Amino acid sequence: QAQLVESGGGLVPAGGSLRLSCEASGLAINTYTMAWFRQAPGNEREFVAGDFRSYGRRSYAKSVEGRFTMSKDTAKNTVYLQMNSLKTEDTAVYYCAADSGLILSSLRVPSQYDFWGQGTQVTVSS
Repeated sequence: QAQLVESGGGLVPAGGSLRLSCEASGLAINTYTMAWFRQAPGNEREFVAGDFRSYGRRSYAKSVEGRFTMSKDTAKNTVYLQMNSLKTEDTAVYYCAADSGLILSSLRVPSQYDFWGQGTQVTVSS
């Protein structure tokens, strides 16, 4: 029943901004750990940002820290990823993920998440 649907991806010039959305159904984001991952062709899925148990204290990969901001709208049951100062190396498919019971040390581990969205493509041009 649980479903995550990402949107907001697209083509953007380097230095530009993009806002991704993850609309959840069948689960309440305020009771789940929510996270963003990304995966480029041929690469492993990597952690981007996470909100452990949706407490509002977020963690970010060093590669995006200071540029990306995760937020949520509980009324819409939606989480967001605001991406600023985009670089070509940010190009990837971005995935929303959720889990009800992972521990903090597993926040950045893709295999620990039970629910995933379909992904949305972000392409940053030079």
